[in-house]
Amino acid sequence: MTNEQRDAIGRLVPQSWMKAAETRTLFKALKSGGNEARFIGGCVRNALVGLPVKDIDIATTETPHRVLKLLKAANIKAIPTGLEHGTVTAVINSIHYEITTLRIDAENHGRRATVAFTDDWVADAQRRDFTINTMSSTIEGDVFDPLSGMDDLDKRRVRFVGSPKLRIEEDVLRLLRFFRFHSTFGGNIVDQAAITACRTLAPRLNELSAERVQSELFKILEAPNTFNTMILMNNEQVLKYVLPEAKNFSRLRTMVWLETHLYNIDTVYPDKLRRLAAMLPIDEAGHAALAKRLRLSNQQCSRLAIMTNFTHFLTPELSQLKHNHALYDLGADNFRDLALLNWAQEKTIERQHFPERTEHWIDLIDAADTWQQPAFPIKGDDAKKLGLKQGPAVGRALGKVESWWRDGNFQANKKQCINQLKQVIKG
Repeated sequence: MTNEQRDAIGRLVPQSWMKAAETRTLFKALKSGGNEARFIGGCVRNALVGLPVKDIDIATTETPHRVLKLLKAANIKAIPTGLEHGTVTAVINSIHYEITTLRIDAENHGRRATVAFTDDWVADAQRRDFTINTMSSTIEGDVFDPLSGMDDLDKRRVRFVGSPKLRIEEDVLRLLRFFRFHSTFGGNIVDQAAITACRTLAPRLNELSAERVQSELFKILEAPNTFNTMILMNNEQVLKYVLPEAKNFSRLRTMVWLETHLYNIDTVYPDKLRRLAAMLPIDEAGHAALAKRLRLSNQQCSRLAIMTNFTHFLTPELSQLKHNHALYDLGADNFRDLALLNWAQEKTIERQHFPERTEHWIDLIDAADTWQQPAFPIKGDDAKKLGLKQGPAVGRALGKVESWWRDGNFQANKKQCINQLKQVIKG
């Protein structure tokens, strides 16, 4: 490693999270022992390309036990997140900072590698996953790039540190992380050594837990380049090990276009579950198995089931009453999902739309955005006051009145519904 590669390559424009009082307090505490601390990894990478920073990771040459002492001396809350791996979490005013001591792998057991602490920034970089995640920055903004991550970032190329095969064998999750980072930072250049390793080791994805697979898949689906990444994963025989149900890539492409081009509709934005549904064929049993395999929440399972149910078919040709019935039965959010999915399907078949047709589809989205869910005016007590006894008869009677109320486009008031209920009771 040359001295030039150990020197700062430039200066990062100070970010709000770098200038925050909490951050400066933390760095003052970490550097009070005389050793160095820098921002590391994703926060530096994202700041360099203008993306939001969610997690602030810091690397230091102090040992984890020294970090705990320094934080305690500065009255900063410290959580020993993983001392054996050199990680301490600092909390200041609800802001979490993950602080990790520079380290090397003494013995490698995959994610449970035995580490040794070091003061060598380059050695620490060489044990990380991708070159774009090895850059670090001082609190003043001096950027260090020991493994040419900035060059890869500029060229929109995701490249493993060292041997892709060895990096993946250390932690199979890195295989999915490669595609996740490619979907955000990658371009037309795909590192062939990385792709070869991913294709070869893809069968080992079965070793991962459902939660970890779901997390990476959803991050890929939320990314700007999700369509090309899914195609790449499919072509390289990777997708079949984590999402074999995916078939309709054309509809995914159109869905991504709709979500990113309907600028004036705030309720339409990139949505991971809707993008997942766009790729799936109609197969209710299969989707239930998929939801169980990926450990989706109950809410996600319900939403996916609605989006992939062939009985829910929305087009502008349906009457206003049928649209209102669908809004009432499904709710505005589910209605919007289905409108977008059906629109994407139509555009997949016929890509050129007349402006009038586009306006008709937008009218459906507007209908969801302006929908006020009506409340059925009567309840079981109203039926019992008219002489019905508690039991199934009450539900049947109310159901008939509600159906009548629906057919009247939800216009009847409570008095009118009670009159209709009387007619139902009389038979």
